[in-house]
Amino acid sequence: MDPSQLTTGVLDAPAADLSLLSLFLQAHIVVKLVVIGLVLASVWTWGIIFEKIFIFRRLKRLTNKFEQTFWSGQSLEELYTGMGPKSNHSLAAMFVAAMREWKRSQDGAIRHGFAGVQMRIQKVMEVTIQKEMAKLERRLLFLATVGSTAPFIGLFGTVWGIMNSFQAIAVSKSTNLAVVAPGIAEALFATALGLLAAIPAVIFYNKFASELARHASRMDNFADEFSAIVSRQLDERA
Repeated sequence: MDPSQLTTGVLDAPAADLSLLSLFLQAHIVVKLVVIGLVLASVWTWGIIFEKIFIFRRLKRLTNKFEQTFWSGQSLEELYTGMGPKSNHSLAAMFVAAMREWKRSQDGAIRHGFAGVQMRIQKVMEVTIQKEMAKLERRLLFLATVGSTAPFIGLFGTVWGIMNSFQAIAVSKSTNLAVVAPGIAEALFATALGLLAAIPAVIFYNKFASELARHASRMDNFADEFSAIVSRQLDERA
């Protein structure tokens, strides 16, 4: 065969459509399921990210405001009365729970002594910390799961796409790019989606985990400070 004819045949071959939509439509059903799953995971991941960003910014703002009010010299009774029985962030929730227990224990403490009052208040604050941290940690497990599994799911789609490429080569008995390229592109597309879902999930999971650790430390410090205030008041009354 004349080499010029072979070159002409290759150049005249129709170009494969390698657009993302075309790759998805031409992909094997297994790869389609992988792509759909990764796209849904990525969308849900970004939804959680934006939600948590809003929650932590609001939490930081309200916590700073509450601490300024708490240390402004206002009495605990006035602060508790002004806040009411409900609170809109974790530090205030811990304060309200502690004050509610303090009020419940006052009558009994007068009759039976103040020995168990501080212990009960500390226990109430510990339980409140656990509940509030559980609320803040909600849905973070999904980010961790996506960050750890999405690359492997994308890799599975990659392997399947490469298998389809080799099968196409075997059936057509040709290594023409028009035969090989779609399967390779399909495989790389699955890998890219896996990384697209995993990278932001890992980055923001680490960020939110750091925010949680700082907030937990802040709540623990406030609990210790409030316990010291309660202890001084109990000593004065005793």
